[in-house]
Parts: sequence; structure tokens; C-alpha cells
Amino acid sequence: MIKLYNTLTGKKETFKPLKKGKVGMYVCGLTVQDRPHIGHIRAAITGDIIKRYFEYSGYAVTLVTNFTDIDDKIIQKAKESGEDFRKIARTIINEYLEVSDKLNIQCADYYPEATKHIQEIQEFIAKLIEKGFAYVSGGDVYYEVSKFKSYGKLSGKILDELRVGARVEPDETKRNPVDFVLWKATKEGEPWWESPWGRGRPGWHIECSAMSMHYLGETFDIHGGGEDLIFPHHENEIAQSEGLTGKPFAKYWVHNGFLNLRGEKMSKSIGNVIFVRDILKIYNPDTVRLYMLSTHYRNPIDYYEERLKEQEGGYERLKQVLFLLSQIEGDEIEVDSKIIELFREAMDDDFNTPKALSVIYSYSRTVFEIFENEPDSQRLLSARKTLSEMLGVLGLFVSEEKEHVSQDDKLIDLLLAVRSELREKKEFGISDKIRDNLRKLKIEIEDTDKASRWKRM
Repeated sequence: MIKLYNTLTGKKETFKPLKKGKVGMYVCGLTVQDRPHIGHIRAAITGDIIKRYFEYSGYAVTLVTNFTDIDDKIIQKAKESGEDFRKIARTIINEYLEVSDKLNIQCADYYPEATKHIQEIQEFIAKLIEKGFAYVSGGDVYYEVSKFKSYGKLSGKILDELRVGARVEPDETKRNPVDFVLWKATKEGEPWWESPWGRGRPGWHIECSAMSMHYLGETFDIHGGGEDLIFPHHENEIAQSEGLTGKPFAKYWVHNGFLNLRGEKMSKSIGNVIFVRDILKIYNPDTVRLYMLSTHYRNPIDYYEERLKEQEGGYERLKQVLFLLSQIEGDEIEVDSKIIELFREAMDDDFNTPKALSVIYSYSRTVFEIFENEPDSQRLLSARKTLSEMLGVLGLFVSEEKEHVSQDDKLIDLLLAVRSELREKKEFGISDKIRDNLRKLKIEIEDTDKASRWKRM
């Protein structure tokens, strides 16, 4: 049974899906005013591990990761650079997808962008106004926090204390300083969309509620993101979503800890940010993943390059044992069930990747001992499958597998081209021999009137 820590209840809970065998999961993604840094990618890797392990455990997972492509910071960057805000957003989204792929982060099922869901956002806001949870003021629309009686249940914030601590701006148009914006009236030079309340653009919090419910329904299983999003972002998502539907928004709230730079929170304003693309120019993606997974996702990570370098040793050891196992001939036999059980125990306990890695490293040392003492043993064939299975769940050494598959595909395409030339010359004996040998490798060739094509059996 998988147990995960639920921020909403403050304890570990046994996972029970809303629909048998299925998991609906939303992870807050990038606000695309600047390039993806290592803090962003920690949240993405956390979501990736959770998705992979649920799928390994037999669940069908639908993952949604959004892009906030319109907000104050993006507009400000567009003004400073003279570039269109859409071009800035697209460039950063593309970089995020590029580095995610290099880090073996599986693609989400959906990557919604706020600007492409304006209609859903406006419909959501209109219903909140109709139900009395929101009000219009000077072209802006605000959520009236006092109307949602359980406000603060995720973060532990107390509404009266928030009111006392809130700052009221001189031009305040809100009924209460803690009310938050759902729709912002346009200012000169800013992007805008027509709405029932005048030209404007959506607020940040409403975007995620509208997009998550559009793809996953009014209630879904898991909502994830960095712990810095607990308040106000996720608290406000709950208020507006549950205010609208009267139903629980997400059943489990999962938050990863901060990633600090040498003990200090990363901040673009003071320049202590390390971009993922720059790290990947120096370090192997698997080394970076090992570094992230060596700390439990809920705990903070202090980024020191020295510690990242230390992971290269672990990467090289695993790479060496995988190479040795790849030289063993014979069909893989069943996995080592005792090792897999230890691995699953670690992952079942709130996705405890440091403990899971310790199982892998310990087992790899055992494999080296087997090589020294009984190199022809059937245990090595089992070890190959066992290690591959565990590493696959953690998304490790996937890039090398993808590279090998890509090279194999190119080789098959080349053989197919040679075979086509042989068939044109009516040298069917050799062409049939190529077909038969490929079939032994579980590659099936289909000849048609126009061309030949292949598929894996």
C-alpha cells in the first residue's frame, strides 16, 4: 500500500484513489517570466517520481502540469525587453520542455497554458459571482475570502490574523484587505481580453483552478507543487474551487521542500539562481537526478556543487555494473523478489527515494561480488532485470536507453533501404535473409505496393 504525506491533514495516509486503478494528478508548473532553474526542476522531478511509481504499481495516471504565461512579472519583462509577452513565454516553455526531456522527466498528459483557457477562467469567475463568493469593483473581480468558512485549512493560517497583518493600499477597492483578485482590469500597454467586467486578464490563482478542473474534474486525487505555493496560491485555489462546487477540490496535497543555494533561498532579484540548462552543460542528467533523489522530496536541499560532484561517483558505479550485466548472454529470468520488496517498501513509504537508492547501491555491490565469485551464474541475469526495473522507476539511465533505441531504429531503417534496393534488383534470396534475421530480433517487416515498413513484435 502506498502511503503519502498529505499537507491538508498533516500526516501520512494510505492512498485510496477516487476511481479504482486511476490517478488524477495536477502539479503546478512554471510561471514563464524567466528560464527554468534547479528549484523549478525539483518540483518537476518530484511529480515525475510520483507518476512513475504509481504507474509501476499498476495505476493509470493522468498528469496535468500548467504554464502560467500571463502575470505581472511576464508583462514587466516584456516592457523591459520590448518583446511580445507570448514570444517570451514560448521561448521559456520550450527550454523547460528541453531540459525536462534531458532529465528523463516524462511528459505530462496535458500542458495547459493560461492564455489558452480564458473562456474557462471567465466562466469560473462568473459562477463565483453568481454564487456570492466574488464581487466586481472598478473593473476588477475579487474573491471574498470571508464567505469561505474553512479558509486556512491547508496552510493553518487564521483569517483574523491575516486581516490584522494585511497592508491596505491607498487606492484599495477591495471589501477586505485579504480578498484576492480573480480578474484584473487592464492598464495601459498591457495585454487584455474582453470579459463581462471589461477588458482585463486573469489573476494567478484562478488559472490553476480552472485548468485543473477542466482536465481532471471537480475533484481529483493529487495536487502537487513546491511548499512555497501552500499559501497563498494553493489555499486560494481551495477557496475558489470548493466555493464553486461545494465538493473537496483535491484529496491529497503533496508539496516538495525548498531547494536553497548554499543555505539561502534562490532569488532572481539578488542573482543567486542556477539555470538547469547551464548545469546540464557540465553534468550528466542522471547525476543531477541522483542528486535530487538522494534527499527525500519533503526535505529541503542545499545546493552545493561539491555535493553534486559527489553524485558522479555513484553514477559511475551504477554505469559500470550495468555495462558488466549487459555483457551477460542469455534471456533475463525473474527479478530478485526480495530486493524488489525492499525497494517497494521504501517507495511505498511516501516515495522515500534516498532509502530506495540505498537498496540499489547495496544490491549493485552484491552484483560485483557475484561477478568475482560466480560470473556465469543465473543470478546475474536476474540482477540485470532487477536493477533495470528499479532504476526505471526512478527515471535513471533512461536517456542512454533512448539513445540506444534511436541508434537501433536508424540501423533498421538502413537495412530496410538496402533490402528495398535488393528487391528492385530481384535479388530476393538476400532480401529474404535480411527479413528472416530481423524477425529473429523480433522485428517484423511488412511489404506493401508502395514501400516496406517495420515494427517491433
